[in-house]
Amino acid sequence: MQKVILNNGIEMPILGFGVFQIPDQNECEKAVLEAIETGYQLIDTAASYANERAVGNAIKKSVAREDLFITTKLWASDMGYENTKLAFQKSLDKLQLDYLDLYLIHQPYGDVFGSWKAMQELYNEGKIKAIGVANFHPDRVTDLIINSGFTPAINQIETHPFHQQIESNQFLIENNVQIQSWGPFAEGKNDIFNNETLKNIAKKHKKSVAQVILRWLTQREIIAIPKTVRKERIAENFDIFNFELSEKEMELIKTLDTNSSLFFDHRDPNMVKWISERKLND
Repeated sequence: MQKVILNNGIEMPILGFGVFQIPDQNECEKAVLEAIETGYQLIDTAASYANERAVGNAIKKSVAREDLFITTKLWASDMGYENTKLAFQKSLDKLQLDYLDLYLIHQPYGDVFGSWKAMQELYNEGKIKAIGVANFHPDRVTDLIINSGFTPAINQIETHPFHQQIESNQFLIENNVQIQSWGPFAEGKNDIFNNETLKNIAKKHKKSVAQVILRWLTQREIIAIPKTVRKERIAENFDIFNFELSEKEMELIKTLDTNSSLFFDHRDPNMVKWISERKLND
């Protein structure tokens, strides 16, 4: 598996398996097991996905812990120094693990600095191998770096052919922060799997549109975490390292960029309010 080296020297797989929107515990556990059996090492979950326990059950039934790279995330309602310590331990217990490979602040709201301080302490104690953020715009990343003195290893943001994050990625590179994509397939929006540009490239390589998208991301050195519960798709998404897109094909895909989210604006006051007020169930 191709890997990237984070800013603290930790190696992270460039392709992983995401479990967003798989709330059914049995289905999630089965999918994670199949992903690990296929060869995935990176598994990405979050407290807000309500499936950490299922992911933990799958890990227990699979390969050695040290062969996996496990990510989970701190939800907005658990922000703050003390709350973060409690939420981290709750996630660790559900995952049935002794440590995390990566812990992310899921949303850029609330007491970010209190949470970041707690996460730094957990990192220094060896309970987390790397810490980072998700959904942070460049100004928020800059604020965090300057005023905490600790640079996040990762920023996980919406990245797909219709929202390519070219400027944000360049900013992150310049600040030694690794970009990671969520929603690599844009959750099927804009009829992405029937896009003519992507279909033509896929046909040339005898690959699927999904495989072309994942190859496009990984060739940009962007970590991708596609989600599916279908065994054949899990295998298909993993089979992307035996072909390469040409510079011309990469440029063609660049023309699909709308430079805007297909989901929601993280600076929209109504969205900030909704996320901040959403409480998680145990």
